[in-house]
Amino acid sequence: MPRLTHRQLYLQRLGYDTPPPPTLQTLQQLQLRHVCTFAFESLSTLLRCPVPIDLPSIEQKVLLDGRGGYCFELNHLFLALLQDLGFEARGLTGWVVMGGPVDARTGRTHRLSLVTLEGVRYVTDVGFGGMVPSSPLQLDTEATQATAHEPYRLTFNGADYTLWAKVGEEWRGLYVFDLQVQADRDYEIGNWYVSTHPDSVFVGQLKAALLAPGKRYTLNNAHFAVHCLDQPSEKRAIESVDELLAVLHGTLGIRLPAHPLLRESLNGLVMAISKEA
Repeated sequence: MPRLTHRQLYLQRLGYDTPPPPTLQTLQQLQLRHVCTFAFESLSTLLRCPVPIDLPSIEQKVLLDGRGGYCFELNHLFLALLQDLGFEARGLTGWVVMGGPVDARTGRTHRLSLVTLEGVRYVTDVGFGGMVPSSPLQLDTEATQATAHEPYRLTFNGADYTLWAKVGEEWRGLYVFDLQVQADRDYEIGNWYVSTHPDSVFVGQLKAALLAPGKRYTLNNAHFAVHCLDQPSEKRAIESVDELLAVLHGTLGIRLPAHPLLRESLNGLVMAISKEA
């Protein structure tokens, strides 16, 4: 039996036996299926390992090794698939402002994509952790847009776009981006900062997330939460390494790396929880 190509394996994981046509319905289904299949995760930066973002390395990690990744990995992989399927698409970068003022410009540390379909522009993103949009969003409108999860909207100030998500009754700014063309080096610089800089929120930290119909599973170090639509969130502190491993593998579907410091690093997160208490 012939070996599956990486594209065939990717599509198979997303539920396709044959390549789908480059339509809006396909884009919607691809994005939703991706965020419900491949986890956002920062195990590499927790372990202070390099995070290569060339496509062969990402394909090996995500499609063959059973891992997830973050925006510079997942959105690169997703964009390559879209282009391979015949979509008019290219990469963008932006500034994360979640939890802070929307006019902050701390560096281009987020990657997403721009897709044009029949003259209409959309942004698509499969790599924004626990608040990743589960549907593509039309760019040139400020109307509230429904997704398979929360409502989102985009605003434009004449230069930059801001992505907002409605959480409960509150609109929260997530990130700001523009349409500047990006070169490979631009992504490498952003990824270098995210994966190595001591001020990065990822270095030495564990962040992971996976979506399911009507749900978001999020892990911030040893704080685990299940966010359900129209219901209170379930939150708990994880109290053992084995429990943390079970969440990573069982709930988030991540095949854990065979790293000698994995248990020690996870234990440090669990111990930090006990000190907080």
